[in-house]
Amino acid sequence: MIEVRPGGRRRIDRVLAEGYVRNLAELPLTELRARRDEAAQEETDLSYLRRLLHARIDIVRAEQQRRSSGGETSIVDQLASILADNAVSSSPRQGRHQQLEPSRAGEHRRHAEALVGDVDLSDVSSLSEERLEGALKTYTEAESQVSLRRREVQSVMDTINGEIAARYRSGTASVDELISRERGRTDEGA
Repeated sequence: MIEVRPGGRRRIDRVLAEGYVRNLAELPLTELRARRDEAAQEETDLSYLRRLLHARIDIVRAEQQRRSSGGETSIVDQLASILADNAVSSSPRQGRHQQLEPSRAGEHRRHAEALVGDVDLSDVSSLSEERLEGALKTYTEAESQVSLRRREVQSVMDTINGEIAARYRSGTASVDELISRERGRTDEGA
């Protein structure tokens, strides 16, 4: 699903390229921060796609549960509850605070919808058991791949953050300089 192409021009290709975290000690602090920010944006986009896939998985599973229990309530009537459960049940140890907005939201929505080309999730109750199971399998496999890429990007972020922190610990980077730089950004925006 999310293929990394060596030498590719997409952000994920750059962030997960072998050389992205090589020789970090030789890079200026501004370049380290730029790489960290680029990786953070990619992680945000992958997290968004992952949440889209989780929502679709939850909808399919809810329909399967409704059928197996002989439930009368339609999935549409349960949709708010299904999606709310997904929003609050994420594992706290896997999450990171996200300050960024997804930069490719539309692209990710189209990608998620294309995974099961002819499965219309707007009316899951009309799908056969086989098509429902096929949709679940496809979404689950895609979510697993997205999660793997997300963890790889998080590892890149951790490596870069480690180098930045080491510079502050050793005194080669200054907190006062960071504060001054941030104040300059705030003054520019005012």
